[in-house]
Amino acid sequence: MKPTLLFVLILITSCAAAQNQSSAAQSLPMYGESISLEKAKKVVAAAQAFAIGKQWIISVAIVDTGGNLVLLETMDNTQRASIDIAIGKAKTANNFKRPTKALEDAIAGGGAGLRILAVPGLFPIEGGEPIYANGKIVGAIGVSGMSAAQDGEIVKAALAATK
Repeated sequence: MKPTLLFVLILITSCAAAQNQSSAAQSLPMYGESISLEKAKKVVAAAQAFAIGKQWIISVAIVDTGGNLVLLETMDNTQRASIDIAIGKAKTANNFKRPTKALEDAIAGGGAGLRILAVPGLFPIEGGEPIYANGKIVGAIGVSGMSAAQDGEIVKAALAATK
């Protein structure tokens, strides 16, 4: 292949990649006004009710749009590590504007997805989701205590119950 043709192909590929990254960034939701304590309590209660129905024990964390802890509740006999994990999942979902499952999947895919492991404080484990109001992120929930898939099930149930 001639050097000029190679250069053109590299340039086209680079431009296409930049466009994809730019459109992905534009499609991320905006932050809204932070979640209220009253709303946070409702989300936590819904998560706990679902967990109790399954006889699961969990920690639930709610953070605001700045990633600051609004509410944390840990059910009796939950493993203590779940406290920090629930907070980490909530902060990750809020700060990355996406469910933590998406980050878990990126890592599981290998290749370029592994680069995310270099981000300090990242919790790429299912069980964290942004909380929305009027199409904007108002905070996030993180759940820990069971398997990652079960934590994710609790989060989805809590958000569905409090829409």
